[in-house]
Amino acid sequence: MRTIIAARTIIAALAALVVLGASAAPTWAQNACQDLWVERNSIYKANGYCFKTARAISYFGNAGCLYDNEASIPLSRADRARIQQIRALERQYGCR
Repeated sequence: MRTIIAARTIIAALAALVVLGASAAPTWAQNACQDLWVERNSIYKANGYCFKTARAISYFGNAGCLYDNEASIPLSRADRARIQQIRALERQYGCR
């Protein structure tokens, strides 16, 4: 009887680890997501974007912002390309 209970406990623990492991991003991905978020939004900040989320306003502020609409920001071709690369990486890493 003890063996059956122990086996069930082990199976339940392993199942929980599998579920948690599948849903939680690894630490390196979490760090990469933060770095990518900062880099992407730094481009927007440097070009006058007015942030809307509490996170971005807290991190970057809105002093001197000029553009409420992302599509209205006059970005260089290089900036637009880098933002696209960053967004692709954010999707790949499962960033939120």
